[in-house]
Amino acid sequence: MNPYVLMILLSSLGLGTTLTFASSHWLLAWMGLEINTLAIIPLMAQHHHPRAVEATTKYFLTQATGAAMILFAGTTNAWITGEWDMNNMSSPATTMLMTALALKIGLAPMHFWMPEVLQGLDLLTGLILSTWQKLAPLALIIQIASTIDPFLLTALGLMSTLVGGWGGLNQTQLRKILAYSSIAHMGWMIIVLQYAPQLTLLALATYICMTSAAFLTLKTSSTTKISTLAMTWSNSPILTATTALVLLSLGGLPPLTGFMPKWMILQELTKQSLPLIATTMALAALLSLYFYLRLCYAMTLTISPSTTNFTTPWRTQTTQTSLPLSIFTTIALGLLPVTPAVLMLAN
Repeated sequence: MNPYVLMILLSSLGLGTTLTFASSHWLLAWMGLEINTLAIIPLMAQHHHPRAVEATTKYFLTQATGAAMILFAGTTNAWITGEWDMNNMSSPATTMLMTALALKIGLAPMHFWMPEVLQGLDLLTGLILSTWQKLAPLALIIQIASTIDPFLLTALGLMSTLVGGWGGLNQTQLRKILAYSSIAHMGWMIIVLQYAPQLTLLALATYICMTSAAFLTLKTSSTTKISTLAMTWSNSPILTATTALVLLSLGGLPPLTGFMPKWMILQELTKQSLPLIATTMALAALLSLYFYLRLCYAMTLTISPSTTNFTTPWRTQTTQTSLPLSIFTTIALGLLPVTPAVLMLAN
């Protein structure tokens, strides 16, 4: 892609998200979401592959549906309350808005587009879709959280963590596994939103770092299927070791960074006298952990059918930049010791 075109598209992505962040008016927020959607579509379809075009079309249709629902809900709210301000919400409009925003970020049961779309994209565009594209809708959800029905938030959160865990179990494609991982993490963020929004932000920040590390690792090793994971160790044993740890961090295993938000969210749910929901969430996290362990097993404990049983020294060095990967991997593995500082900031 032409670098000037790429710069314009990435700037538009940034502009759309910033516009939504800064707005307290529903029309402006809707405009920001639309700019966001229109900016990523050329990035998704840039390879002109039938699978990429299909994924782009599916993404466009779901996002357009979500945007239309947001506009309709905003108009309904303005009709009932007499103003477009986000701080003055009516009950029917709030439920409709939450449904539309859940469709936009891929919360269950509006998640069906997410694995299909992510499977058709290259890894870097998939990374943008899994991280950056979640920011604007989540900002709107956080802004209207106090007016949303608590039962709806709990139902969406629980369903997303369970679907994200069950859905990834029998997948062989890594991008689909990461899509279900994304759905499960969104569920963790939504479930705690009504009690402690700062924990939602913490879970989002750690999720972005861990997912970025996972996608950049797969990009560096050019891997998209479980079957090719077994061959990565002969290219780069150190990368294979850190990848296994990043995947365990995504699963929320101590002593890695991913354990921190899950631990705090479970603690908050217990504090709110919701032990049953906290138990269900912890069991759903075990489902997700199973498929991450499957990937770790394929990477580190199986040897691919090959004649060489040692690191191949004649491989050409990669020309890809490794700085972002090393930064995100370090964050994804080593931030658990700063939990007391995070707790102090959160409270």
